[in-house]
Amino acid sequence: MEKSRFGFQELGIWQKAVDFANHVIDTADALDTHRKHFRLIEQLEAASTSVALNIAEGKGRYSKKEFIQFLFIARGSLYETITLLTIFKKRAWINNDTFQQLSNEAEELAKMMVGMINSIKKTL
Repeated sequence: MEKSRFGFQELGIWQKAVDFANHVIDTADALDTHRKHFRLIEQLEAASTSVALNIAEGKGRYSKKEFIQFLFIARGSLYETITLLTIFKKRAWINNDTFQQLSNEAEELAKMMVGMINSIKKTL
């Protein structure tokens, strides 16, 4: 396998965040709602993609402290995504199985973020 030109692409957490965003976007594409709620749908897509984007941006910084800060921002975007999915579930735009699957992925990502943050802090 060819080595990536960008270090963030080799991070398992970034790869999982990209997969999570793809799953959320697929869910948004299949939503059972009128498109009059396009702003909420766009916000869901923006929040879910922001997780991987912030991990990549943080990895691109030259400071471990900045990387940690971007991981916290990524975690905030993850929480925002789950909040929107919760609202969508309450409105019956997504079913419980879909919500649970995405929640499980998000929980795994959140644990990975905490682990990475703690690991980086040990090297400071």
